[in-house]
Amino acid sequence: MCAAGVTGSGRAAARRLGRAGEAPGSIPRRSSRRRRSVPIAYECGDEQGVSEPQRTRWEPKDWRQQLERIREMRRSRDAPVDGMGVEKCYDSSAPPQVMRYQVLLSLMLSSQTKDQVTWAAMLRLRQHGLTVDSILQMDDATLGQIIYPVGFWRNKVKYIKQTTAILKQKYGGDIPRTVEELVQLPGVGPKMAYLAMNIAWDSVSGIAVDTHVHRISNRLKWVKKETKYPEETRVALEEWLPRDLWREINWLLVGFGQQTCLPVKPRCTECLNQDICPAAKRH
Repeated sequence: MCAAGVTGSGRAAARRLGRAGEAPGSIPRRSSRRRRSVPIAYECGDEQGVSEPQRTRWEPKDWRQQLERIREMRRSRDAPVDGMGVEKCYDSSAPPQVMRYQVLLSLMLSSQTKDQVTWAAMLRLRQHGLTVDSILQMDDATLGQIIYPVGFWRNKVKYIKQTTAILKQKYGGDIPRTVEELVQLPGVGPKMAYLAMNIAWDSVSGIAVDTHVHRISNRLKWVKKETKYPEETRVALEEWLPRDLWREINWLLVGFGQQTCLPVKPRCTECLNQDICPAAKRH
């Protein structure tokens, strides 16, 4: 799956992406059935100046040591996400508004799709001039031929067209700059929204949890109790993981999941955490 955290060069690119403001327009209101409410993490403060009693915060056993060892295993930065993740999919020479649009499109394509496939599809799209207007002028058949074989490509053709039309009409061709607005776009889920905020707007609103982050967090027992869905994992992680690590954790765990902590037959004998991983003995 095409996903990435934001590294030093990524943050610089994100600052370039975030310079242009949005130009609101109008669009008919969409059905309330399609609106999704996603909890957003905010900095907490007491407006009355009265602090709440200090509570002991739960933390997973050995998590700091596990994290540092994952950093060591990811030091070479040679996983698919490092060379073909979302940060590598957009045209860095394009205007900021166009770059942000390309970031969002690459995230939409990445669902249920390997980084290599998403990256190739984005290159083909960019060869056709990947902008809001070019996509709106492109017929569905052509768009489908270009993005094939990304996962669920037929549905993605529909979602891309619908979302692009909304961006044109409601946001002046730019992308929304809040998670709440992003997840209301067709084909955009919470993980995509948080990554879009990180990469396109240089804003950390929450932890982007994909299948790799979800799987590894459960294997390492970084959640109080086992979670079934990525959104459950996101909420569980945000309850204890220090906020200054939220930007990094997706990139670290995605690459780790692509190379070592595989979905099937994880390479536990090659993992530096084999002696302190709760799941190592089972594999």
